[in-house]
Amino acid sequence: MVDETEIPESVHEHAHHHDGFRRLAAVYVGMVAMLLAISSLGGGKATKEMLGASIRASDTYSFAQAKYLRQTAYELAADQIEAQLTAYPSIPDDAKASMTALIARYRAAAARYASDPTSGEGRRELIATAKNWEAVRDHAEVQDPNFQFAQALFQIAIVLASVAIAANSFALLGLSATSATFATAMMINGYFLLVPLPWFGS
Repeated sequence: MVDETEIPESVHEHAHHHDGFRRLAAVYVGMVAMLLAISSLGGGKATKEMLGASIRASDTYSFAQAKYLRQTAYELAADQIEAQLTAYPSIPDDAKASMTALIARYRAAAARYASDPTSGEGRRELIATAKNWEAVRDHAEVQDPNFQFAQALFQIAIVLASVAIAANSFALLGLSATSATFATAMMINGYFLLVPLPWFGS
């Protein structure tokens, strides 16, 4: 059995230093993993908003197009009745009154299809709603690449940290920290869009 008093002090110091490095690296990896999870949540939310808003915008535009077709149909019907009144001035008064009322009803219906602030389902209101959904989609599209890059950099940082622990290398741990720093910046930018990514546009 080896007497611990016979082990050189430098060996004890080296072992203590190695254990301290491993503990530091383990805590660091845990923090990076936590940041990766936060970034993944942000990326998932951005993707969900992007897809959902795109579908809603498309559906709303389709609804607005249907309103426009109905509006046009009523306007054409009113125009035809007016043309008949003009072409046949000898139509009995009762028939004229009935046709005039029908024209007014068709014009009113066409106007409601064109714009209906009360229900919010007129063509004008629907187009405005669709544009709002497009804005939500565009915002999420700008957020998404930030989160994608952040997740990739966090994963690289974790791999480098794992290698650093195995190799007992402060240099690799520092390289990992650099990757994690850039990843954190990308993640923050994904949430707040402080700086637009030039290769994705603003």
